[in-house]
Amino acid sequence: MSDNTSVSNRRGLSPTALLVAGAFFMEFLDGTVIATALPEMAQTFGVTAVDLNIGISAYLITLAVLIPASGWIADRFGARNVFTLALAIFTLASVLCGLATSVDSFVAMRILQGVGGALMVPVGRLAVLRTTPKEHLIAAIATLTWPALVAPIIGPPLGGFITRFADWRWIFFINVPLGLLGIALALRIIPNIREEERRPFDLPGFLATGVAMVSLVYAMETLGAQHSEAGLTAGLLALGGLAFWYSLHHFRRARWPMIRLDAMQVPTFRVTMYGGSLFRASISAVPFLLPLLFQVGFGMDPFHSGLLVLAVFAGNLTIKPATTPLIRWLGFRRLLLINGALNVLALLACALLTPQTPVWLTMLILYLGGVFRSIQFTGVSTLAFADVPSAQMSYANTLFSTATQLAVGLGITLGAIGIRIGEHVGEWLALTNVPGISFRLAFVVIALICLIGMVDTLHLTKNAGSAVSRKKA
Repeated sequence: MSDNTSVSNRRGLSPTALLVAGAFFMEFLDGTVIATALPEMAQTFGVTAVDLNIGISAYLITLAVLIPASGWIADRFGARNVFTLALAIFTLASVLCGLATSVDSFVAMRILQGVGGALMVPVGRLAVLRTTPKEHLIAAIATLTWPALVAPIIGPPLGGFITRFADWRWIFFINVPLGLLGIALALRIIPNIREEERRPFDLPGFLATGVAMVSLVYAMETLGAQHSEAGLTAGLLALGGLAFWYSLHHFRRARWPMIRLDAMQVPTFRVTMYGGSLFRASISAVPFLLPLLFQVGFGMDPFHSGLLVLAVFAGNLTIKPATTPLIRWLGFRRLLLINGALNVLALLACALLTPQTPVWLTMLILYLGGVFRSIQFTGVSTLAFADVPSAQMSYANTLFSTATQLAVGLGITLGAIGIRIGEHVGEWLALTNVPGISFRLAFVVIALICLIGMVDTLHLTKNAGSAVSRKKA
């Protein structure tokens, strides 16, 4: 690696971690804030709001294709160079999205934004992982995880506010000053770490993972659609599964694979990839389900629904300072088991909400849910890299980023499937007249998936991740 690695972070809340977290927030917020503005945008372009969903899908699919290549790109060209370029691409694409005059030009610019986002997130995380000592990793990962938790909660109400009082184009223009500031800071702060060893680009691996990710993410999109085509979905799942199997086969045998699977031999990393992916998928469904429960199920207006959902954001934010002491006190295994159980109970509590539930109790349940999900998210994300050797960090980060992207895509699908299951169960139990019953039962489905994901945590040893938590058996 370059001698810039000597610029090591001495604290978890280092300038590098804070800058990367800020860039993450801009990227994640952009992906969620657009949802509320779709009707206004559709009116501008002269199409239906459903037709504009392709703008969201194109962005997600671009992320899915390029994230596996991000590790190689960062190792070849240097983390600072790639991260700064990613910010520049994302900022330029934001301007062009705001200037778009047709659906086609808007989708093209969303794809360009996806290129920037695909490089920004994993490369930024890699820069933090490689320059943060193990004992400060919890605080660093906690800093990096809050944007993924907070952005989906405040994005929709912010999008509604901008659309109502300004114009939807400002959703994208607002990224310009943030992006320019980020570029200036990145050139000064981000170390330009890179691998000295030049490995060739794995084209077969890139194409195989590209086909797998596009097929699987698009299949999840069709599964989550209101009227899905069974034949198309089955074909995409089959193609994606076959390409995914070939990718794994190729990575195990290639001399210079795009993604090495060595980190899967590390028990703590393996647990966060299997059970952790189920957890990440299930919590990704929560920002999707809550507004539907309040607005469609209980008949609330978007403003009051958004105010309630902000309680989740408050829970996410206020628990952050206590996360590191909790991990140090309990250790990863006990924390993930105890807090995981509380997280399941919080999801089940959402299934018990009714239009008559007092506002203070609803907000308390949502607040505690935000607390438990934030702790679990930070714990799982930190444990993933706790025992990974430095030499394997780039590959492990790429693998983790790819799995996370799939899990996020799966989250919306799980929420939609949960609603359908709720509808059928509601009809079977003759509960169709109960307000919001399908959405409430969807929370039961999500809670069960979280519970299944916790089974993997039982395989952890008592001192798992002790190099980071400093908690001994």
